[in-house]
Amino acid sequence: MPYKKYTLLKKKNLKTRLIKERKSLVDVKDFTEPYGPGSDFNSFVSSLPNFLAAKNLKEFCELMKYARQEDQPIIWGMGAHTIKVGLSPVIIDLMARGWISAIAANGAFMIHDFEIALAGKTSEDVAENLHIGKYGNTEETALFINVALKDGCEKGLGGGEAVGSYLREARLPFNRYSILYNAYKFNIPVTIHPGIGTDFIHYFPNFDGAVTGEMADRDFVLFASIVSELPKGGVYLNVGSAVILPEVFLKAVSFCTAQGIKMENFYTAVFDFHKHYRPYENVIKRPVAKGGKGYYFIGHNEIMLPLLAAMLIKPQGSVVL
Repeated sequence: MPYKKYTLLKKKNLKTRLIKERKSLVDVKDFTEPYGPGSDFNSFVSSLPNFLAAKNLKEFCELMKYARQEDQPIIWGMGAHTIKVGLSPVIIDLMARGWISAIAANGAFMIHDFEIALAGKTSEDVAENLHIGKYGNTEETALFINVALKDGCEKGLGGGEAVGSYLREARLPFNRYSILYNAYKFNIPVTIHPGIGTDFIHYFPNFDGAVTGEMADRDFVLFASIVSELPKGGVYLNVGSAVILPEVFLKAVSFCTAQGIKMENFYTAVFDFHKHYRPYENVIKRPVAKGGKGYYFIGHNEIMLPLLAAMLIKPQGSVVL
């Protein structure tokens, strides 16, 4: 039945326009040819469509190439998941090739990397061991790391440098798989940003909170000093850390701006398999609000990081932005 309150619109009154006059967001010029059997990796990268995440990933790779070409810092913030999915050799190779200027890591990263160097294996089954008193009580890990940190503290080192130095001197059997060992060998700074109580080495008798606090303070100042060099085209990546490293990065940026350093014209990216609040706000949004750009790549680290690494080291011409 008709409703007196409403006057029906008439289709014949619709104003139209020709498609050639309309701005379109999708154009065949951005389409790509399918990847062919037997083609090389460059052909695969070229086969990625020039839309959304694929476009952003290619763009971000070009920014990393530009930063490396111009000797700007490329800082990687990494949680332990990078190690736990077998990516240490990829990270070590990128360090050797000059794609990593510095690393910021949490305490879990240090622990898992150390266990890889020591035993060639890491990562416990928490659910299986938690309620039977067997989770987090690995003797060698806590004993040796806490000794390494105390020795390093006395020498004025930060956490990453202390453990890297210890690994070199101890000549552990799987050092070649250790990011901390190789970073020390390549003279690449690794800063450790622990939260006391988050790592099982903290409840062992030889743990010293004063040592951990002092070294964390040294590492924060070093990290902030490296972050201060990001303007003019540097890059910061947050890989697999949802809380600690995004917070530390934001505070480092704040520390820099409080000293009158303009944090502009740099680029950030998050690689994780979920979208989290802190990485979004503290890495790809707030820090680059005055100039630069942030990228959020959602996907499993064990797929995304080898893809990123391969795109960085593939044969290429000059970098053009």
